Amino acid sequence: MSDIILTEKRGPVAILTLNRPDMMNALGQEGDGAAVAAACAAIEDDPDIRVAILTGAGRAFSAGGDVKAMRDRTGAFAGSPYSVREGYRRNIHRIVNSLYNLEIPLISAVNGAAIGLGCDVACMADVRIASEKAKFGVTFLKLGLIPGDGGAWLLPRIIGNSRAAELLFTGRVIDAATATDWGLISRAVAPDALMDEAMALAEEMAAQPPQSLRVAKTLLRHGQTASYETIMEMSAAAQSMMHHTEDHIEGVNAILEKRAAIFEGK
Repeated sequence: MSDIILTEKRGPVAILTLNRPDMMNALGQEGDGAAVAAACAAIEDDPDIRVAILTGAGRAFSAGGDVKAMRDRTGAFAGSPYSVREGYRRNIHRIVNSLYNLEIPLISAVNGAAIGLGCDVACMADVRIASEKAKFGVTFLKLGLIPGDGGAWLLPRIIGNSRAAELLFTGRVIDAATATDWGLISRAVAPDALMDEAMALAEEMAAQPPQSLRVAKTLLRHGQTASYETIMEMSAAAQSMMHHTEDHIEGVNAILEKRAAIFEGK
């Protein structure tokens, strides 16, 4: 089994750490997709977990695909074009799909370089905050490649088509200040404050009613591609269910009684 990811629970928050610091958390070794999928499935199945944080061990968030494996044509990059295609689908795509499809909110705490696949992995989160020393780049063209991991679909939805094209077509690496200005991240913070900031944000989210929190994320995701009419129908159907939860009654009572609500996911 791949050693790429570690999971730590802190109350209702799960911290997922990309754990290949000697390789700047490069991705693409055999089993990486299965390992990330298993970690995501485990926190998804844990009723006590309401929010997750994704970060990197060491000085990088993720430097992206394993360039040495590309050179040696091993792992996801081995064999014929058909084999490489299957390597992407069952390994690299499994990494990004598992993160993107989490029902609970996901925060990327970008502690350092997020390059190529690493940048796209960070973008799979709902919210991104970063160290002031973080760097971002979609440098696929510098390797004679293209975004093979969904970045061409997701990045324009985050920062707009013009800026996504600028990043991709130049291979330029931008700093955290520029990433904030472009909307790639919500904010940049001092490096030693990053995980505290991420935990504070996660705990604020985790204090919300967990059923409503998951449904709200689903609506936001579908809102990127579905029609207005479809979202309106989804919203009405979902809202009718939320009105029949105990957490809804708790929220109403808390407001009327001028106290903090305690949501139990019922």
